[in-house]
Amino acid sequence: MADYEYRALKLPHGVTSGHAHEVLGIHAEYGDWELAQHAIWPDGRRKVTVRRRVRPEPQPPLPS
Repeated sequence: MADYEYRALKLPHGVTSGHAHEVLGIHAEYGDWELAQHAIWPDGRRKVTVRRRVRPEPQPPLPS
């Protein structure tokens, strides 16, 4: 099973869906994030959770 790291993004009231789409697109393109959850509150705030696979840390070379 893949391990994921999660990040919550909070977008304030008044952010258009186009701007939210832009922000998520930037996170996806440059950070390899994908949408995990999206909620729009009655007052217009958005809570978005994005996730990406945890990459294994490269192992340092063994001394020779």
